[in-house]
Amino acid sequence: MAEQTLKEKTAKGFFWGGLNGGIQQLLNLFFGIFLARLLSPGDYGMIGMLGIFMGIATVLQDSGFGTALISRKEIKHEDYNSVFWFSLSVGCICYVVLFFCAPLIASFYDKPELTNLSRVLFLWLLISSTSIAHSAFLTKKLMVRERTKIEVSALFVSGMVGIILAYNSFAYWGIALQTVTHAFVGSVLRWYYVKWRPTFSFDLKPLKEMFSFGVKIMFTSIFGQINANIFSVLLGRFYKEDQVGYYTQGNKWMMMGYNFIWGMVGNVSLPVLSEVSSDVERQRQVFRKMLRFVSFISFPAMLGLAFVAKELIVISVSDKWLPCVPVMQLMCVWGAVMPISNLYTHVLLSHGKSNIFLYNTIILGIVQLAVVVSVLSLGIYYMVLVFMAVNVVWLFVWHYFVAKQIQIRLVNVFKDIMPFLLLSIGALGICGVLIQFLSVDNIYQLFILKVLIVSALYIAMLYFSGAVIFKEALSFFRGRLID
Repeated sequence: MAEQTLKEKTAKGFFWGGLNGGIQQLLNLFFGIFLARLLSPGDYGMIGMLGIFMGIATVLQDSGFGTALISRKEIKHEDYNSVFWFSLSVGCICYVVLFFCAPLIASFYDKPELTNLSRVLFLWLLISSTSIAHSAFLTKKLMVRERTKIEVSALFVSGMVGIILAYNSFAYWGIALQTVTHAFVGSVLRWYYVKWRPTFSFDLKPLKEMFSFGVKIMFTSIFGQINANIFSVLLGRFYKEDQVGYYTQGNKWMMMGYNFIWGMVGNVSLPVLSEVSSDVERQRQVFRKMLRFVSFISFPAMLGLAFVAKELIVISVSDKWLPCVPVMQLMCVWGAVMPISNLYTHVLLSHGKSNIFLYNTIILGIVQLAVVVSVLSLGIYYMVLVFMAVNVVWLFVWHYFVAKQIQIRLVNVFKDIMPFLLLSIGALGICGVLIQFLSVDNIYQLFILKVLIVSALYIAMLYFSGAVIFKEALSFFRGRLID
């Protein structure tokens, strides 16, 4: 792949990824506002309690083979075919197991309603297993435009289903059926846009070739799911479902911002880094460019989201959700650096270092669990605080292993990310002082002023500091508008 072609594909991937993320988060915002006003924290808590089971089952049906496909230099029909039949088989097995384990799950949380709810919700797993290979095909071929159409369509249709059901007093059933609908629409559209079709000839050889890499990704992802859902499990077991709901809502708003940012980069970074993995110098340059771009977007967006969290929650979903604001603000700090952590892991995966990815994630999960349990009696705020602190510190661990692969110095990483972090903090600090002088009481005016002032300050700082990534982004978008 020529340099110019690589740059064009990467830039287009960022563009369509950003468009995809932007539209998705707008739809999430629209549907989320309606659902949060119609449903109670307890309704969200009921679904949140099942998140860890859905997450682990999803990992098992993929078993790391989706990522293994994307990381391979050349892929044949047999590779996709083997992954398709494997994912479908595991998806069916997982659903049957979870179906019969539903009463045990309900007993663990002491919520009898979870038996039937989980059996319906877990249909999402069965349906999504039919398009794992197709999703890998879309990512490998950098078909970001098609992914955008698929994900936006699935989100829109499922969101409408959720609102209609919630409006008609279906409570948490609305969220469950919304999730199942999302899987169904997404899978149908992946089959429509991907012209590859499975055949009945099943060959184990491709799976054997990818097993060593894939199984490590699988175990890594399992621990990742445990890490991501540990709060829902602990809160659901030791607190009321309302607390799970507040955590779920705060985390959902953080994830909306994070998904927009990572959506621009995530579907492009691994294929592109894998493409240049044989040239260390070139990969280091590509990595640093991605690092600067992510920092340029992530810090102002996520820290800004924390800055307006209170106004956003009250305006959008009413003051009944105010207890989720502190949780959301802390999670946004972690969300600001999470894309950087993901870029580090993609460098490791591009070099086939899934073993390092696995061991690091396991140790991180053990440390997280230990510190979170140690403050369990202090409440959700301190649990989230120590969780966030551990993950931020762990960036240095990821850097240590990536530095061995591409010989990148920590000081260069700081040079890439610190200017955008400092500019974001500066813009937020100045805005905070100005707001105090203005003494605005109307919450709508306060929200708008915060957004406008911070945005204007950050853009002005970028312009006068001569930030190269800012100029390149402007140049690219001008070109897209002209096209």
